[in-house]
Amino acid sequence: MLKQLIHIDTTLDESLQSQIRNKLVEGILVGSFPLGSKLPSSRRLAEQLGVARNTVVLVYQTLQDEGYIISKERSGIYVNEKIHQGWVNSTHATPHFQPKATDNTHRFKGALQITNQTACPADWQKYNYPFIDGKFDASLYPVKEWRDANQQANVTREINQWSQLQGLGDDPKLIEEIRTKIIPRRGIQAAGNEILITVGTQQALYLISQLFVDSSITVAVEEPGYPEVRDLLQHKGANLIHQPVDDNGMQVDERLDQCDIVYTTPSHQTPTSVTMSMTRRHELLAKANERDMLIIEDDFEFESNFLRQPHPALRSLDDKNRVVYISCLSKVLASGIQIGFIVADSGVISELKKLRKMAMRNPPLNNQRAVAYFLSLGYYDAFMLHLHKVFFERWLTLREALNTYLPNCIDTGPIQGGTAYWITGPKQLDGDNLQEKAAELGILIEPVKRYFAQTKHPENCFRMGITSIPNSRIRAGVKKLAELIRQLTAEHEEKLDNAKGKLLDERALTNLLPGVQLECQMVYGVPCTIELLPDGTMLGRTGGIDSEVDTGRWWIENGMYWRQWNLWSYGEVRGFYVIVDNQQMKWFDQDYRFVRQLDIINS
Repeated sequence: MLKQLIHIDTTLDESLQSQIRNKLVEGILVGSFPLGSKLPSSRRLAEQLGVARNTVVLVYQTLQDEGYIISKERSGIYVNEKIHQGWVNSTHATPHFQPKATDNTHRFKGALQITNQTACPADWQKYNYPFIDGKFDASLYPVKEWRDANQQANVTREINQWSQLQGLGDDPKLIEEIRTKIIPRRGIQAAGNEILITVGTQQALYLISQLFVDSSITVAVEEPGYPEVRDLLQHKGANLIHQPVDDNGMQVDERLDQCDIVYTTPSHQTPTSVTMSMTRRHELLAKANERDMLIIEDDFEFESNFLRQPHPALRSLDDKNRVVYISCLSKVLASGIQIGFIVADSGVISELKKLRKMAMRNPPLNNQRAVAYFLSLGYYDAFMLHLHKVFFERWLTLREALNTYLPNCIDTGPIQGGTAYWITGPKQLDGDNLQEKAAELGILIEPVKRYFAQTKHPENCFRMGITSIPNSRIRAGVKKLAELIRQLTAEHEEKLDNAKGKLLDERALTNLLPGVQLECQMVYGVPCTIELLPDGTMLGRTGGIDSEVDTGRWWIENGMYWRQWNLWSYGEVRGFYVIVDNQQMKWFDQDYRFVRQLDIINS
């Protein structure tokens, strides 16, 4: 009987001793092994499970020390009859629990009207191409380092230290690590009493809304923007101004004049990933000073700038104490650690601490001390270097794949980093329909409707993230998605047989292409020039500060223009039919489908 109740798996990381112990405890607590019943001898149980007898002996010794079992001399091992001592006796228990049918919804006074749409299905890990932001594959988690930090935080000396802090405030060791190692990266200087530890950024936002917001307050939020913030503010009765976002971040104009508070995500705007320009940052601070406004700066993703140095935080540029700064440790760590923090003047922090105390005195101090060690031992810096490298590779791979397979079909905007691309597709594209059809092919993309507060929003937009998909799958996933987009928009797409302009034959190609210089727009918003030299060499250069250069070869064959880059477009050999319409050149692939439009700037 016992053999059927205990199943051990030798392939698990968990030790056999731990598995057997946990299975026996579970069986005792749920009644599978009745109180006072006799358990098999260590020899017999070892034989049944196919393990060494010493393993079972150690398990029995542990359970005896813990009080689950007792040993009776010359009789054997028994389940301790007193193990349930202190439990409430239930005289009306039934074999199957039946939930009570009473409906209490009419009593709700603080129910939330929240955005129900989610970014992805619960079983997202089953999909081959999960382009979802904020979900992470387990291989990224620093298991060994976090385990070591926990061990350091839970030795007797440390337990005595952090346990004495209960009810007195946050762990001073963690405050000091954040003060000296985390916020200086954003240009921020703060004293210890200007920092508050929170259970992630969501608690930070909740506390701030409790302190500063009621029905008399008008708050500007980004449009599109973070839906959970809108939910919080609406719950507090705030009047909301939905401020548009452009390529420089939240717009600063007269619409902000009536606001008391501005909420913004300047590092990588949620959800577009646009970075607020320095000019716009100074404009926002000037507006706040002029109109006596408070700025809530949510800097949840400041670690992921890939193309250039990050801009300083608004808080670091603020000399009037108008910015309340929120951030957290890496989102990869968030699911296991949930540590965020607020930086503000000491008076604000003091009031926020009082509010936090009403719900919880402070985030668990053992977690705070473990995070402090994770930082002090250099694990966080090493982890972020590794994570930055992994995400940068994925980010570039996704950008290159989008530019290769959807060159004239989409636009991602001029972003500098972040972990997701906001993608604008063809005008005829239905983003919700695309999401459904893509999921059927194992591709998860994120719909964007939930980011808009207003009914009117672009239907042809969607998001693609890099945190949950291995680099090796990105290219194939984009290629499949590109094919799907072409299928869904085929009736609106220009074809070779109906395209405006003149189709060039081999002679016309030979006359035009040698020495021609072309210009096109990359999907990420920068120009690219291509020069076809008479000797068959091809030169390419992108514009912008972080320009890229590549070389390749080109030739004419069977009435088509052929090219192969050394690096770009994965070095694939591709051929195109060419149509010229005034000073524009259009490329069509071998299936006569439109690929890209270029400007002829020198011929």
